[in-house]
Amino acid sequence: MKTCKSIFTLKLAPALFVLLSGGAFAGSDAVLTIGGGAALAPRYSGSDENMALPMLLLDYSTASGFYASTMRGLGYGGSAGPFSYSAALGFRAPRKENGELPFGGKASKYLRGMGDVKGSATANLSAGYAIFEGLTVNLHTAQALSARETGGTYGAGLTGTLFKDAGNTVTLSLGFEMADKKYAQTYYGVSAQQALKSGYKVYKPKAGMYQADVAMSWQHKVDERWAVTGMLGVSGLLRDAANSPLTRRTTSPTAAVYASYGF
Repeated sequence: MKTCKSIFTLKLAPALFVLLSGGAFAGSDAVLTIGGGAALAPRYSGSDENMALPMLLLDYSTASGFYASTMRGLGYGGSAGPFSYSAALGFRAPRKENGELPFGGKASKYLRGMGDVKGSATANLSAGYAIFEGLTVNLHTAQALSARETGGTYGAGLTGTLFKDAGNTVTLSLGFEMADKKYAQTYYGVSAQQALKSGYKVYKPKAGMYQADVAMSWQHKVDERWAVTGMLGVSGLLRDAANSPLTRRTTSPTAAVYASYGF
């Protein structure tokens, strides 16, 4: 539920970002959290192949709102009453037709002839509103700053805290994503040139809603410094994205688990 996409090919759910931005180890002016784990994700959006990926967490945030993170990017966020906001510089991972992927695993054989999609820096903007404590609605967008031909996405989501005590936080997030014409064509379309090389039929998807997500996360604080976080989710492609020749499975599981230490 992109939230914005992290540097991993896995699109982590907003529930994980809530745990990070909420200050899992709050209590000081600046917080540094480090950690590592593993994630499960489709080889590409629409793939019927899953792959395991390593996760590296480095997250530094200050009381003033500045943050630098492998999950959230480089940015600034804050709040005013029930309203929250953030603006960050992020990264959208490339899609390769052959060889090794940047963050682990191999490219899918079903992308051969499609050419590579360049990675790009992205402007990630979000605004949230707390309907009441523990339930937040969010609007967000990720726009390509480099490789502008890859386009941008827009999304809306709802994140709720199902359970919270001194040592545990359980959240559920629901969301929808929309793509502009460039993004839809880049990731789900087939141009005439690509059709000649790949064997797929020419396909020109329209801009609009392309994905729905649901995910649940659980963070357990082992002590004041250590925590373990897990996430399980499902992403479903919709409309033109679901009908793309590249789409071999419309519903895909996502999962992640990592341990973290806060300074």
